[in-house]
Amino acid sequence: MLLQKVWYFKFQQLLAMLSITLLGGCSAIPTMVPDMAMHPAKAVQLDGAHGPLSPKQTKQILAKLEKNGADTNIFDKHLALEAEIVGSPLVVGNQVQLLVDGPSTYNAMFAAIESAKDHINMETFIIENDEIGQHFIDILVSKQRSGVQVNLIYDSVGSMNTPKEFFVPLIESGGNVLEFNPINPLNSRKSWEVSLRDHRKLLIVDGGTAFAGGINISSVYSSGSRGSGSFRKSKSGEGKVPWRDTHLRMSGPVVSEFQKLFIATWNQQKGEPLTVKKYFPETGSQGNEVVRAIGSSPDEPYSQIYSTLLSAINSAETQVFLTNAYFVPDPQLLASLKDAVERGVDVRLLLPAKTDSALVFYASRSYYDELLSAKVKIYERQDALLHAKTALIDGVWSTVGSTNLDWRSFVHNQEINAVILGQSFGTQMQVLFEKDLQSSKEITLETWRKRSISTRIKERAARLWARWL
Repeated sequence: MLLQKVWYFKFQQLLAMLSITLLGGCSAIPTMVPDMAMHPAKAVQLDGAHGPLSPKQTKQILAKLEKNGADTNIFDKHLALEAEIVGSPLVVGNQVQLLVDGPSTYNAMFAAIESAKDHINMETFIIENDEIGQHFIDILVSKQRSGVQVNLIYDSVGSMNTPKEFFVPLIESGGNVLEFNPINPLNSRKSWEVSLRDHRKLLIVDGGTAFAGGINISSVYSSGSRGSGSFRKSKSGEGKVPWRDTHLRMSGPVVSEFQKLFIATWNQQKGEPLTVKKYFPETGSQGNEVVRAIGSSPDEPYSQIYSTLLSAINSAETQVFLTNAYFVPDPQLLASLKDAVERGVDVRLLLPAKTDSALVFYASRSYYDELLSAKVKIYERQDALLHAKTALIDGVWSTVGSTNLDWRSFVHNQEINAVILGQSFGTQMQVLFEKDLQSSKEITLETWRKRSISTRIKERAARLWARWL
């Protein structure tokens, strides 16, 4: 039943993309200067709980990051440029917890929601009318009735199979529910462009705790990808392929940056005025992590996450480890990966062997020959449906978020990522990447070129749709 729903969603989405292409042409990813990360920019600025740090404080923190990191100049070559591209600050004093798969992520979310005292802001691409979705609604309704303001944004296409009645209890209890870019043009609050979607997964509790990553609200995540751990109330999921995903729990001053992104989306979608709450409380320092919140929107001239990732790859000196569910790269990303290998960088892609979208799956594989010929290493996760979207560069630059490496994420979607600097968190990311490799199969050029003619035909056909998947 779930696969039928997924295929129906993909089919409807594809029809929408085709109609828009025929009516109004296609969007393109703007060309970024290939060597832009190699040029110096203005001095890096760090922010703390009370605003910008002094140049001396910033210098001390960056020196510590470089001292504890690998032998790389990524801090010198990359960070100042990244600030100019993105605009959001690098924020110190945060605590970041890496969450692997649905069970640990949901239980951490439920604990945060249940402890809420002031407000809960939630933004998600998919919220299903299933066991997991119903549990979220139940606890959100309970918190709303206790006086905690709940504001929920869900995507109209991502949650197209979720009936409107599902949200009624939350609305009747006083919660605010906003449908992002409604499919029905009669309900549109802005210009109607059905291809523009909110793919973010964001939860903010009391302005002091934020969750972001790749996990939607769905029972497909009920079991862990390694067979251990389960959602505490789950009765479903047995016999199904487990989903492998990555999420973050963050606390500290950077939460206010994620809060700004949520409120900006609410206002852009012309939601009802938000109830006055303490959306930006004084959080103080909660840890030692340096974090940047990055949000991309199709309303902007280019994807900030895309340009930031290109900048980081172009700056890499030792390693580029990318984990992604939907890999349909544009020419610039392909060139950056191949150029990195030529510089002696260890470039590895961890991609799915199982998928919920055959078109994306075969389109992705259509790039394998070119990448393998350039000495990019490719691995496919075998025993789970890989849905994570993460990157680790030079062991010190990490990102976790909702952004896929495809045209849809770069051009049409609202996305959200966290960039975390430093070797401590980078080590956790590397351990996780290596664990995933243990359950993966390396694809070699020799064996790849032995694939069947029918498979090659599927790849070529899917490649034709690369820009609209």
